[in-house]
Amino acid sequence: MAKLQSLRGMVDVLPEQIGLWQQVESTARDHFARAGVAEIRTPVLETTELFARGIGEATDVVGKEMYTFSDRGDRSCTLRPEGTASVVRAAIQHGLLSQGPQRLWYGGPMFRYERPQAGRQRQFHQIGLEMLGFDSARSDVEAIATAWDLLQDLGVQGLVLELNSLGSAADRAHYREDLVAWLSARETLLDEDSQARLRTNPLRILDSKNKDTQALLADAPTLADALSPESLDRFAQVCSGLTALGIPFVLNPRLVRGLDYYSHTAFEITSDQLGAQATVCGGGRYDGLVEQLGGASTPAIGWAIGLERLVLLLSQLAPVTTDAPDLYLVNRGDQAQWSALALARELRQRGLRVELDSSGSAFGKQFKRADRSRSAWAAVLGDGEVEQGIVTLKALHPDTELPKEQILKLTEIDQLVSILSA
Repeated sequence: MAKLQSLRGMVDVLPEQIGLWQQVESTARDHFARAGVAEIRTPVLETTELFARGIGEATDVVGKEMYTFSDRGDRSCTLRPEGTASVVRAAIQHGLLSQGPQRLWYGGPMFRYERPQAGRQRQFHQIGLEMLGFDSARSDVEAIATAWDLLQDLGVQGLVLELNSLGSAADRAHYREDLVAWLSARETLLDEDSQARLRTNPLRILDSKNKDTQALLADAPTLADALSPESLDRFAQVCSGLTALGIPFVLNPRLVRGLDYYSHTAFEITSDQLGAQATVCGGGRYDGLVEQLGGASTPAIGWAIGLERLVLLLSQLAPVTTDAPDLYLVNRGDQAQWSALALARELRQRGLRVELDSSGSAFGKQFKRADRSRSAWAAVLGDGEVEQGIVTLKALHPDTELPKEQILKLTEIDQLVSILSA
């Protein structure tokens, strides 16, 4: 019988890896709580129309990368490829926007059918912030600062904030005409993907990774030249706000992001520790999306951090460790195994982390596992100890301050808890 394997691009996160994931999630949760950002959880499965209308049918995500199928009711369904559209849909559906501006964050798996590589999988995870109902340049700065501070707090090195303005819808419409005319005159010089985008999503050509196309674009019209005075003033306020907070940035006129709903401020935070796939966080303003999905006209800004890339980066900076138990409970014997379970349960109920060895193997093998657990203490229970009503507490490391071995009565739970909690 063939050995079952996970699907390509669907990766298991194993116990020895999970500690770093939990650290990232815990730090993010703490940052959001201090910033007054509430958590929202949306389904991983949505109607396909949500992403076609929200992200844009001409984007690579909708056109090439979505996991889409018909359910038993012949409805077209899609595993969410990103989080923003789902959050906006939920805010509209449940009337959250009638309660005033909303600061929301989400976390969880997303799905895109693309070539797996380091830090990028077909099932991937994001943590994201969405600020709905905020229209000032200051809200752009606040959103960016929240991402920057979170990444710095996690210890990410070599951070660079790249910034651009996509202007208003009218700005982009004027620029699109100029860009299409310029590119059409040079269409034969474009790579194959860019030639296809010329007719569907020409602004995405600016983000091409093809070196020849990038060289050609050096002389192309820039979006900055098409911005209205109002858009330029708004972008200047964002830049001034970041400077006032001491957050460095570089202007990148080719930064357009991959989804249709962005407007005005667009940004990416990269790290020079990740090689070619350098983007850790990306986002921007999307003032038209709420209305596009059936809600009232609502300004908004948000971002998302890819956890796979972030965890890959952090794992290179420090070894991945998991929390050590307060006690490793070594036990063997018909009576001892039940007494050990009762003891483990009581200590766990008192807030201690207790790992119970259930192997029934020789004490020597159990002590080897106790050492690998990194616990400072092992408690030993055999049938002899149970008959005497005692437990032997042994220090596993020479730097433990208390005596290396103590004999305690099984009923002296308070003393045992005191020793283990010290």
